[in-house]
Amino acid sequence: MALSGMRGLSVFISDIRNCQNKELERLRVDKELGHIRTRFKNEKGLTPYEKKKYVWKMLYIYMLGYDVDFGHMEAVSLISAPKYPEKQVGYIVTSSLLNENHDFLRLAINTVRNDIIGRNETFQCLALTLVGNIGGRDFAESLAPDVQKLLLSSSCRPLVRKKAALCLLRLFRKNPDVVNVDGWSDRMAQLLDERDIGVLTSSMSLFVALVARDYDSYWSCLPKCVKVLERLARNQDIPQEYTYYGIPSPWLQVKTMRALQYFPTVEDPNTRRSLFEVLQRVLMGTDVVKNVNKNNASHAVLFEALALVMHLDAEKEMMSQCVALLGKFIAVREPNIRYLGLENMTRMLMVTDVQEIIKRHQAQIITSLKDPDISIRRRALDLLYGMCDVSNAKDIVEELLQYLATADFAMREELSLKAAILAEKFAPDLSWYVDVILQLIDKAGDFVSDDIWFRVVQFVTNNEDLQPYAALKAREYLDKPAIHETMVKVSAYLLGEYSHLLARRPGCSPKEIFAIIHEKLPTVSTPTVPILLSTYAKILMHSQPPDPELQTQIWAVFSKYESCIDVEIQQRAAEYFALSRKGAALVDILAEMPKFPERKSSLIKKAEDTEADTAEQSAIKLRTQQQMSNALTVTDQPPANGIPSEPQLGPVKVPSMSNESLNTKDQVLTQSNGSATNLQTSTPSPDLLADLLSPLAIEGPPVASLESEQNAVTGSEDTATAVDALALATVGDQANTVQPIGNVAEKFYALCLKDSGILYEDPYVQIGIKAEWRSHQGRLVLFLGNKNTAPLVSVQALMLAPSHLKLELSEVPQIIPPRAQVQCPLEVVNLRPSRDLAVLEFSYKFGTDLVNVKLRVPAVLNKFLQPIPVSPEEFFPQWRSLSGPPLKLQEVVRGVRPMPLMEMASLLNSYHLMVCPGLDPNTNNLVASTTFFSESTRAMLCLVRIETDPADRTQLRMTVASGDPVLTYELKEFIKEQLISIPSASLPPQPITQQAPPSSSPISQSDPGAMLAALL
Repeated sequence: MALSGMRGLSVFISDIRNCQNKELERLRVDKELGHIRTRFKNEKGLTPYEKKKYVWKMLYIYMLGYDVDFGHMEAVSLISAPKYPEKQVGYIVTSSLLNENHDFLRLAINTVRNDIIGRNETFQCLALTLVGNIGGRDFAESLAPDVQKLLLSSSCRPLVRKKAALCLLRLFRKNPDVVNVDGWSDRMAQLLDERDIGVLTSSMSLFVALVARDYDSYWSCLPKCVKVLERLARNQDIPQEYTYYGIPSPWLQVKTMRALQYFPTVEDPNTRRSLFEVLQRVLMGTDVVKNVNKNNASHAVLFEALALVMHLDAEKEMMSQCVALLGKFIAVREPNIRYLGLENMTRMLMVTDVQEIIKRHQAQIITSLKDPDISIRRRALDLLYGMCDVSNAKDIVEELLQYLATADFAMREELSLKAAILAEKFAPDLSWYVDVILQLIDKAGDFVSDDIWFRVVQFVTNNEDLQPYAALKAREYLDKPAIHETMVKVSAYLLGEYSHLLARRPGCSPKEIFAIIHEKLPTVSTPTVPILLSTYAKILMHSQPPDPELQTQIWAVFSKYESCIDVEIQQRAAEYFALSRKGAALVDILAEMPKFPERKSSLIKKAEDTEADTAEQSAIKLRTQQQMSNALTVTDQPPANGIPSEPQLGPVKVPSMSNESLNTKDQVLTQSNGSATNLQTSTPSPDLLADLLSPLAIEGPPVASLESEQNAVTGSEDTATAVDALALATVGDQANTVQPIGNVAEKFYALCLKDSGILYEDPYVQIGIKAEWRSHQGRLVLFLGNKNTAPLVSVQALMLAPSHLKLELSEVPQIIPPRAQVQCPLEVVNLRPSRDLAVLEFSYKFGTDLVNVKLRVPAVLNKFLQPIPVSPEEFFPQWRSLSGPPLKLQEVVRGVRPMPLMEMASLLNSYHLMVCPGLDPNTNNLVASTTFFSESTRAMLCLVRIETDPADRTQLRMTVASGDPVLTYELKEFIKEQLISIPSASLPPQPITQQAPPSSSPISQSDPGAMLAALL
């Protein structure tokens, strides 16, 4: 852009650069914006040159990060200018300042269309660039047919056709239901014969999007793609400007091979042979060189070729060649290449014939397990896990166990689970399997889920020959001075069941077994104590007739825990104490556990389910998602309840372990995916809401006794989605036998005004919230507290998000232990103005009670408001520029709860609307200002004026103005709802203080009363 001819613009840019601090820069920008606004008011006197200059200044100010909420019409009007300089600035500024939903864009559709169908190629390029950048639905409906004609036109220059292809791609991605591509197979085949590489590359991008959506209609284009690859591989007729470091158009090669992967297979033998010749040439001609840029380009082509080779299920010889090539890559120094080599070698494991060849690189892969880069270590772990079989299982598992001691905490859980699965799946004998699991628990107890030791118990119980060995190993681990609590559990269980098989061994008498286990009792947590009590009862049962001294010691333990506060421990102690006095009858009552029914391990089933989704399928799914979601505007957010979007290896439930598996009273507490649950339940928060279980937990003052109905008006959308409808439904009429404590609606309204407090409480659970809000984003923490001495089970939390909010709720544990509290972070992003509410659907089970409640989440409109003081010099120009609907709306509101003016001002302040005294000469009126933040509007200034009638406080006239029509409507309705529905107990009155700072603007201050009277 040649700006040298605009002296005023050059001077302004120089002034900005010479500002010594941000405040001076802001003052200079405000002065310039005021000058531009004044000139635009007298638009009749503006020359095209001046309008162009001012619009350039607006763009520069916008690029500096300031809001430009006026002058959009002037920018749009320049699009219809007859000369290139004015038309260029119109297109550039319009595409930068306006989004696809802006009303002004509709005014420009006819002008843009005239430029597209016109003969001026420069104007065509400008118009296509604008449509491609904005890509709105209106443009797609009106202009897609013209763009398609332009792409297929033989009379247009390649430059215009390239832009037309990319413009059509953007419209198709954004609005696939609007852009008509039916019967495009022949047209795409024609485009793939294009000789110009630029047009061909753009057309191939469009082709990839089309076949990702429906490949079945484009079989005739498949041979054309192979011919494109042949042309590139043989470097036929490739201009120098499309050759990158000696590689003919690597971008086109990658796109073409990616398009071929959407087709199931290549049937024609000639086409298949030609394709494999090209792939062979790529494999043979790629190596690691010193030039980083050339490496990047050649490896992009190579790895796409590898993906295509796997997709086509090539011959074994070519597969072996691919593995050998990847073997070189995982040994180089460059970490990015090693990563890609490991990742692609993992994908190749899905090809049966090459697994033996991959095993030749086992030593190098194990070396990568110790790489400084954690991402490489993860890929090496995945590869070792995938290549393991009976022949190398012992070596790989031993390596994993050694690595476990030094592995990152972030990897230990996954590492432990994979080692356990491999040990079970490929164990040469069961004693080796027991050794591995006990080593695993010993080295990484915090990261070993209960499912793993449950599985050991099943194996030992079902194999009599294994029982003495397992009991002996458990006894040996108990000799260690410090062992993990999980090791205490499994050792105690095994010794309780089978220690009598070791009676003749030294140190294994019932008295010695009891003594060494009892040493661990003071160090364990409450859930482990019941297992130890069961073990003591078993030891006493196996020692019939009992040793009097041993019996006395165990009875003393039972007697001590008969008064324990924990119901489970108390009941076990009392029952075992009573049973142990029955003598020989104890043997029948506490008989040895029967064998478990043979059923498939859930760990192995989990692994097989993960392996079933092959790497190739995952890659194609991922590409499809990327192609179809790159530019989509998301309107309906999925429930953000922490459920992983794809299978992950994590702690899973073992269905074969029932409540009877650890004896009559043992309870098996399984957890949902993720290890963060343990950390959250064991570490109470030290912050403001740290003790939600205390009777002094924070309870906000009652703010509302009436629950208003939420209106389903969204302003910019005609229909509400199912999620939106649920979010707007009246919440609280639950058919539960468990009733909430206090008024749920009052708790919700209290949290609308403050950032911490109680959202819901009943006899069993308490849900608290602590929130932080910054511009259009918020971070909430849900505190889920169990108020009882028994666990809450089947805990679920589902977040139902309206379309204007993007919510991400972290994982919620399925079990909340007794008297414990878990924290679940919730991330909130406001996409656009709306009064719709998010709903938290929370359920749990306590005893026979199943509780399900739907709670409104206080992520309300005022949380995204930030009060801002305005001076008369700032207020009146803004108020004057927002003239009339839809940017300025006025309504007479009746049925207002009568309140003094001071109380109304306090209410507005509590909703982040800053009342600015002195702006209105009428003392019965209020003027307030605030800034609204969202992704679509960025920071938007909002102005409010409320005129009250001293003779009738039940009605008032309210005027709301902002630069966005949807925001104006939503804010007006929001304020009206608060004035009508909020009762008198809302807030104590607060004095209104002068908060507007003295203005430093050079504009002289006029009488505010006279100015406001003239404006309103």
